Amino acid sequence: MKLMKYVAVIPARYASTRFPGKPLAMLGGKTVIQRVYEQVSKQMDAAWVATDDERIFDHVKSWGGNVVMTATTHKSGTDRIEEAMEKIEQMGESYDVVVNVQGDEPFIQPEQIAAVCRCFDDEQTQIATLGIRFAQPELSEEEVWNRISNPNSPKIICDNNGFAMYFSRSVIPFIRGKEQAAWAAAFPFMKHIGMYAYRREVLRQVTALPQSSLEIAESLEQLRWLQNGYRIKVGETFTETIGIDTPEDLAKAEEMV
Repeated sequence: MKLMKYVAVIPARYASTRFPGKPLAMLGGKTVIQRVYEQVSKQMDAAWVATDDERIFDHVKSWGGNVVMTATTHKSGTDRIEEAMEKIEQMGESYDVVVNVQGDEPFIQPEQIAAVCRCFDDEQTQIATLGIRFAQPELSEEEVWNRISNPNSPKIICDNNGFAMYFSRSVIPFIRGKEQAAWAAAFPFMKHIGMYAYRREVLRQVTALPQSSLEIAESLEQLRWLQNGYRIKVGETFTETIGIDTPEDLAKAEEMV
């Protein structure tokens, strides 16, 4: 059996609507992007930052990180990663699986990266992602339901083999015959965590696809892949991700550090 080679690519833009310059924001004496890179490097053989800004490029170089410059015109992190991989391959590197790690998650755990990589033990896996159960021991049923019903927390439905059947901002499945207050206890609802990994050739293919009708309807990029017949394996994690979208999130993260 061939030993798979994995690489993590971390897309990092400077221009963010809610938090410009976020990758270079300081968090516990280091920048956000450096913390993400260091967390990823605990698990992966290789990691690269893909950026469109010279300030981020120079910063990553300053502490010895791998970084590649990409165009400013990409509409998604997936497109940026594809360009980055093309440039990395021009340097003589080659990998079987590419893991997309968000550049604003400095607390990402090696266990989460390992879980998404394990999905490729199944030869049918073309793309992998992560999910976590909404119900947690420390949460009341009301708190769980509030999280399930939040359209900003996409839900996943999987088949019996762990492959995604659908992602939705709506509450899926519908629980017939029960009041909504009882839904959280009636089904193991799963929240989607936006970490992805792709077989190298599949990444090349999906970035060439046009937007799909389901993707446009729900504003979920992964529906483009499902609608075009790609198989997405869902690894389960038991660790919630903590992203930094705003300066207020950064202040909370500083307390955690």
